[in-house]
Amino acid sequence: MGNSEAMVAQGYTSAPYGDYNATATVESTGKENASLVNGTGPEGGSSAPVENGKASDEVAVTAPGAEHGHNAVSTLSPEEERLWSIVRANSLEFNAWTALIEETERIAQENIAKIRKVYDTFLAEFPLCYGYWKKYADHEARVGAMDKVVEVYERAVQGVTYSVDIWVHYCTFAINTYGDPDTIRRLFERALVYVGTDFLSSPLWDKYIEYECMQQDWSRVTMIYTKILENPIQNLDRYFANFKELAETRPLSELRSAEESAAVAAASDASKASPSESDGKADEEKSQADGSSEQSPKLKTAGSTDPEELKKYIAIREAMYIKAKEFESKIIGFEMAIRRPYFHVRPLNAAELENWHNYLDFIEKDGDFNKVVKLYERCLVACANYPEYWIRYVLSMETSGSMDLADNALARATQVFVKRQPEIHLFAARFKEQNGDIAAARAAFQLVHSEISPGLVEAVIKHANMEHRQGKPEDAFALYQQVIALEKGKENSTVLPLLYAQYSRFSYLVSGDAEKARKILVEALDHVQPSKPLLETVLHFESFLPVPRQIDYLTPFVEKVINPNSDAQNVASSTEREELSLIYIEFLGLFGDVKSIKKAEDQHAKLFRRSTSELRKRSVDEFLSSDRTKMAKTYNGTPLAQPVSAQAQWSGGYAAQPQAWPQAQAAPAQPQQWNPAYGQQAAYGAYPAGYTAPQAPAPVPQAAAYGAYPAQAYPAQSYAPPVAGAAPVQQPTAAAPQAYYNTYY
Repeated sequence: MGNSEAMVAQGYTSAPYGDYNATATVESTGKENASLVNGTGPEGGSSAPVENGKASDEVAVTAPGAEHGHNAVSTLSPEEERLWSIVRANSLEFNAWTALIEETERIAQENIAKIRKVYDTFLAEFPLCYGYWKKYADHEARVGAMDKVVEVYERAVQGVTYSVDIWVHYCTFAINTYGDPDTIRRLFERALVYVGTDFLSSPLWDKYIEYECMQQDWSRVTMIYTKILENPIQNLDRYFANFKELAETRPLSELRSAEESAAVAAASDASKASPSESDGKADEEKSQADGSSEQSPKLKTAGSTDPEELKKYIAIREAMYIKAKEFESKIIGFEMAIRRPYFHVRPLNAAELENWHNYLDFIEKDGDFNKVVKLYERCLVACANYPEYWIRYVLSMETSGSMDLADNALARATQVFVKRQPEIHLFAARFKEQNGDIAAARAAFQLVHSEISPGLVEAVIKHANMEHRQGKPEDAFALYQQVIALEKGKENSTVLPLLYAQYSRFSYLVSGDAEKARKILVEALDHVQPSKPLLETVLHFESFLPVPRQIDYLTPFVEKVINPNSDAQNVASSTEREELSLIYIEFLGLFGDVKSIKKAEDQHAKLFRRSTSELRKRSVDEFLSSDRTKMAKTYNGTPLAQPVSAQAQWSGGYAAQPQAWPQAQAAPAQPQQWNPAYGQQAAYGAYPAGYTAPQAPAPVPQAAAYGAYPAQAYPAQSYAPPVAGAAPVQQPTAAAPQAYYNTYY
């Protein structure tokens, strides 16, 4: 057996994400080896999924010439140079990649080194494009590098363990290349462990049946049909009809496996223990067999097959078939709603996203762990760009006690599929903290601060809160100060007001130092353009601080927003100015004098042409709404089923948290407790991840109750991946599923 044939028979030894091996089997205990980690594709050739890859496999996006010097690889056409420059600037530019591959194949048909370079680099960024793995293997086969072909296929099936299509291509290659039936059968059996129960697995089963029919090994053909009939897959009726036809045209002695033949022989020996009974039964069976052979030409060709034995033989498989059909009737609606079971950079529609959630709900309730894992892996091919499904998978595996699978899914999400999305790393930080790995949690936050989305307010708040929980408030203060200093160096920073507001609030709640908190807000007014959200925060804060109130100091800032000059920049909207005016009047009603109240009301009537009494009408529900309700209105109610595809921008607008300020002289809040459970992981590169970043809804004009922390959303803080030319992806318009855990902690 040659090296490549041995590799096919035994499987590739290098597995992604540590020790996960795609050749592992599924145990009957309900736990699967952690190699059950990658996605599946659709039926037929219209698919496009593939490997999930690993962080260590990623290749830096450099033009071939930059790495290989002045060898054969370094010669690039002008078009290749242009396309390489595009993908170097934006490694997620899918169309540029496909154009580059086509150009390279056209120019360098005989230059396998250049072809390898472009495929390796592309598949590191888009490992789910299974069709390109097949093309890559075909290039290696064209130059006669059989070991390389096997290596490519092994990389593919380890990455895309649950892709029916890639297994079909691999098995077809083995049939056409190797003569040893055992080698080919072992490959088929490897494939069936992972995708044999896939609803769209018919192409693989058909290929296996076709191969065994060529070998004329009818007992193996029957064994394949028996396995098929146990599973609710597509075309089950056809398989049962074909099985019955085979059983009626071949002798049972050819169809039974060695184990079945041994069992029949044992039963025959036992029947000889009572000769009289067995003789009578034999005469009866012989008479029935003679009659049947006259009536059925099929049974006549089946030799000495006993009709009763045949009936019993078929009945066993028919019972399997009926049971599988019953389960198929429960899932067929979900399966038919899956319009795109393969990966593509374009977003899925909202109906299909919702269908995946509903399907997962159903399978999880069914309670079969293997089915749960395999459906998640299928889902994460089509939905690979959606963090919410990665999060759901991680949490599901954690709940089931399968931490190896949870960690593996989290690693794939953070290191490969949604690695440029801040929300996945924020989830990873929470997950790691919850499981006792504080170092990994800090590393996750630091990655967001330094690379993924510097200045992201949500990350700053969550990181500071974590440090407070860990008993390190000074580190939390230092974090706010560092980020504020960086934002002050930017021109017209849109997040600086919110950072100041959150820092002031955090300082007061943690240290109880009202003067420090006030100084932070005063500094904010000196360094940033006054805005409705910032001034609303300041007014609310002043309402419960000890006297004296700084009314005279605040009035010019409020009037600057309410009645801006003609040359003012970043003017608030009319609705915002009107709302701020009402809030200010209400503030003066509590703490001002009659003269200041009259001045503010006259100014309001002049600017907005309406009386304050008319505009201050609020429903009882709105006035008494709790902070939790306000938070739901401004943050938690946002759509979560949003794609984060290659070209997507993260519009995770961080709305101002509508959390209530404490009452006057309130004691500092106690840190939120977490329950560490697992040992620490040393490096962030090893941690898993996945979670959906909420997107702030458009602010809805409403006059919030003054007694609560302002619910008005700050302008959305948009995030663009750190690459040039990324185009936003249109989001689904339908309502999306809710989050699987609380956003703030």
